[in-house]
Amino acid sequence: MKRRAFITLLGGAAAWPLAARAQQAARVPRIGILWPNPVTASGHFVDAFRQGLGELGYVEGRNMTIEFRTAEGMMERLPDLAAELVRLPVEVILTATSPTIRAAQQATRTIPIVMGNSQDPVSEGFVASLARPGGNITGLTLFSPDIAAKRLQLVKEIAPALTRVAILWHADDPALALALREMRAAAQMLQLEFRSLGVRDPSDFEPAFRTATQEGAGALVVVEDNLTFRHRMEIARLANGYRLPTMYGLRDYAQAGGLIAYGPNLAHMYRRAATYVDKILKGAKPADLPVEQPARFELVINLKTAKATGIDIPATLLARADEVIE
Repeated sequence: MKRRAFITLLGGAAAWPLAARAQQAARVPRIGILWPNPVTASGHFVDAFRQGLGELGYVEGRNMTIEFRTAEGMMERLPDLAAELVRLPVEVILTATSPTIRAAQQATRTIPIVMGNSQDPVSEGFVASLARPGGNITGLTLFSPDIAAKRLQLVKEIAPALTRVAILWHADDPALALALREMRAAAQMLQLEFRSLGVRDPSDFEPAFRTATQEGAGALVVVEDNLTFRHRMEIARLANGYRLPTMYGLRDYAQAGGLIAYGPNLAHMYRRAATYVDKILKGAKPADLPVEQPARFELVINLKTAKATGIDIPATLLARADEVIE
């Protein structure tokens, strides 16, 4: 080999590692989002997550990209969408509720998964414990042991003579088993009769309300999940039509016409989820990042609904509300 050709070859070989490192440095991380519902129903939570990323210095297209996949309310699509994100691949997957967490968990045991919200991640087998998740999943949970009792106490302030309460919940969502047990225990503590109304699709809503009133329920509590959230306007319309004082778990239900809501701010939780993604992209392991429980709860009252349905809201309760919709 001629000396000049050898030097050229040698120079090129020396440059290969540099070129490879430059190419690696230029690659921006992909963040996958696995979403259950249409963007029209819950896109503001995705916006909150993006806002959280922005506050941490992430700019889409510059130092990160987002791969968004939504099942559009058809939960059977989630496994394929999760597998698609894994094949890309992405560096981390943001999930929304139990069906999306489960689909992501079944698709990968190595790519980190961040729960934007979850009901009971320990009993569902997503994490070993809240303090030490132990696998590739971490994030945030709605679970708070005292919230069921607090919601019923607030309902009793609106309906002091209350003796029987009905609970509307999605019967096909196993994640709600804990919420139902907590609500039953709270009702017993407050000496209230308890009526469980499981629904599976929107056609069950009206019969459930009819049953509640026929059986003498003086109030209703709606357990938040994908089904009730997606159809929150229809549920509020029925509750108001039956003039049944109804408690919801998230402010979004009250904003959709529901009477009263008490629970964590879900948009804030999705902003917080961005901090988990940031830590993971910087090298933290999900197994070592504790699952975060709600630290603050907000009370939202729809006074417009109260007036329209003839339900009296005590002035003391209005004074304690974080937001009153008029």
